[in-house]
Amino acid sequence: MVIWGARVGAPHMGNIRQTYIKRVAIELIRNHPTEFTPDYAHNKQKVLELTDLGVMVDGKMHVTYKKLANRIAGYATRYVTRRRGV
Repeated sequence: MVIWGARVGAPHMGNIRQTYIKRVAIELIRNHPTEFTPDYAHNKQKVLELTDLGVMVDGKMHVTYKKLANRIAGYATRYVTRRRGV
């Protein structure tokens, strides 16, 4: 049976992230459980401190891979929020 004009699509899925992003975020959280919170800005700073994505030059943090750092921090925030039930 064909129904004309009806749009049948797949149910909405969540954001799909690369395995690398998930693996790095979960590994950081497991190695440093007290460092990460449900706050994105705080987590972004911690990701830059704990990985080689950010480099300190003259006392200032310079981000070499900004998009990757943002994605890892975003997934870490989501992971911590879900894990703690906040």
